[in-house]
Parts: sequence; C-alpha cells; structure tokens
Amino acid sequence: MKILPVHIEKEIEPSDDVSELIMTSCQIEDGDILVIAQKIISKQEGRLIDLSTVKPSLLSEGISSQYQKDPRLTELILSESKRIIRMKNGVLIVETNDGLICANAGIDESNVKEGFATLLPLNSDQSAKNMREKILKKTNKDVGVIISDTFGRPFRMGQTNCAIGIAGISPIINYEGTLDTFGKTLRVTAIAIADELSAASELVMGKTLKTPVAIIRDYSFQNGEQETDELIRPESEDLFR
Repeated sequence: MKILPVHIEKEIEPSDDVSELIMTSCQIEDGDILVIAQKIISKQEGRLIDLSTVKPSLLSEGISSQYQKDPRLTELILSESKRIIRMKNGVLIVETNDGLICANAGIDESNVKEGFATLLPLNSDQSAKNMREKILKKTNKDVGVIISDTFGRPFRMGQTNCAIGIAGISPIINYEGTLDTFGKTLRVTAIAIADELSAASELVMGKTLKTPVAIIRDYSFQNGEQETDELIRPESEDLFR
C-alpha cells in the first residue's frame, strides 16, 4: 500500500472546482482512495464564516464567560449542534446537526485568515459522493473518496484524523463469525478502515504542508454505498454518553 501526498498551493475559494484542482495536481488510477481534508471542502462550499457578522445570544455569552471563550465561536457551535454532551475546560463536546460527536462542532480557526472560522460541510457524505462522481465523469476512474477531519479521543492524548464523509468504500470490515488463527470464532471484531485510512493519510498531509489531499494506492477495499453514520456508535451502546 502506498500513501501519496497531493500538494495544492492555491487558497480554495467557493468558485473553485476542487476535483479539477486535484486532477491537475496528481495522476489518479482506478482503485485509488482519495482522502481529502475537510477544510478545503468547507471553503469550496462557502462554509467560511466572518466572525464579525456573528451576533452572540445571551446563552452563548453566558457559556463563553464561564469558559473564557469567544462568544461568537460559541454561538456558531450552538447553531451547528443538536445538543451539548459535555462542557469542560473551554471545550464543548456536542452532537452536530449531521450526527457527529466531536469537540466544538468541528468549528476551526486554523488555516484561515484572521477573524474567520470554518464550519463542517452540511453533508460530508454527499460532498464525498459529488467528488467521486465528478472524478468518474472526467477521468473514467472509479475511486473511493474519504473526507477527513481531526478528532480527539477519550482517554488518549493527541488527535487523529477520522472519516466524516465517504463514498464508494465500505467504512467497516466486519470479521464477526470468521475464525481466528486458532480456529476460534470472532464475535465483536469490526475494523473501522475509513478512520484508519484517514489517520494514516495524515502522516503525509500534515497541517502546514499545503497537502490537503492524499492518495491511497494498492489497498484492496470493498466498494459500498454506506455512509459515515455506520461509524457512529448507537447511543444505547455508548458507555460515555
């Protein structure tokens, strides 16, 4: 398996065709998996917010005062969330409108100009699907697409990239019912390959390398029409909610 960085120097604007920028920056082959940083998708989809236009509510101001947080960011977090799960140390763990569980609703001020913040795509699975269809139409290459973002993890320091949108790839390999090397039946082994591929891609993408895309090549994966909600543990099975 190879993980190939794709450099894109241009600052992404809503008028840009990200699929065209990717295709002019690399050679795509059948069976590749494109891992694309959420940030460039959000910028292209107009999810870049001028904080000076955000008017905080009394609730946002109250939360922000308690946690010494910018009330404009808090207002954005609340507007992008179904519910707050935890609040501590200036971090809000929320369930986003799209069903993800993450810190601060995925809202981020990095790699954007001062005074702006990016929101997550409205529907990352649809964004991934649109990207896959454009590449198939323009190149006749059948690829998988993963849109990735950086998440923290319970009980572990540091962050890893996770899949927040997928197209053309099954997000999980389920080994339940198969036999291990000692002939024992596996019962609960399901590997979140979409997340693992996202995390591996971060090793070549970085945060400051202007490499918002990586190609995973020569990895055998199962095609599928599933979406990333398959990676979200149901609340009834979640020990931390």
